[in-house]
Amino acid sequence: MRLAGKVALITGGAHGMGAEEARLFAREGAKVAIADIREEDARKVEAQIAEIGGEAMVVLLDVSQEDQWERSVSAVVERFGKLDILVNNAGISGSGESDHQSTEAWDRLMDINAKSVFLGMKHAIPEMKKTGGGAIVNISSISGFVGQEGIHPGYNASKGAVRLITKSAAVQHAKSGIRVNSVHPGMMPPMLTSFQRGDPNREAMMAGVPMGREGQPIEVANAVLFLASDEASYITGTELIVDGGFTAK
Repeated sequence: MRLAGKVALITGGAHGMGAEEARLFAREGAKVAIADIREEDARKVEAQIAEIGGEAMVVLLDVSQEDQWERSVSAVVERFGKLDILVNNAGISGSGESDHQSTEAWDRLMDINAKSVFLGMKHAIPEMKKTGGGAIVNISSISGFVGQEGIHPGYNASKGAVRLITKSAAVQHAKSGIRVNSVHPGMMPPMLTSFQRGDPNREAMMAGVPMGREGQPIEVANAVLFLASDEASYITGTELIVDGGFTAK
């Protein structure tokens, strides 16, 4: 198993891509901390992991709050003894914002999508240094590469920030044995705050996907697994785009 003996903390692990990553990591031998604000959904993922013989814990975490990050990382280390992998998966979409000039929406998008990544790395990296290294995978988006209609520009800005802070952390912590990479999903099944099927903006984007279909969460999870594993031992500061060819045009 590719992650045997590893301990991973996955934010947004109660649903969607995060839940898929948590289950996959557990199948690959990792002990998994499911970090989310939705305890009931997180407990379901925890139970699913237990059913396949894996080991998991639930950590209640608002990723925009530094004190909660401190408590969460400490709880994981107390339970499992270390922290090897951080997946910054938690985030919200900008498509649910009716006012694309809303400053409040800008602040919320930047807090949850970008500031959270900074805070996660700030508190995870010291623990990784104690054991000689680790791997961080930050979930950005194709929105970190291209502009889009129909969404708040804060979403693109926040995902672009994730892309660049990943490179910064990769350069700064490479000598400590810590690899930092980003994954950029394209059109995925609609989440609670993303474009719903039938939305003209979503349909226009779907028409631009060369593979002609939306991606699946497991396809993103497989990319995250690779970057988190020792198979990617000489890869840091890079972007892995999972978009069916959308940004290749």
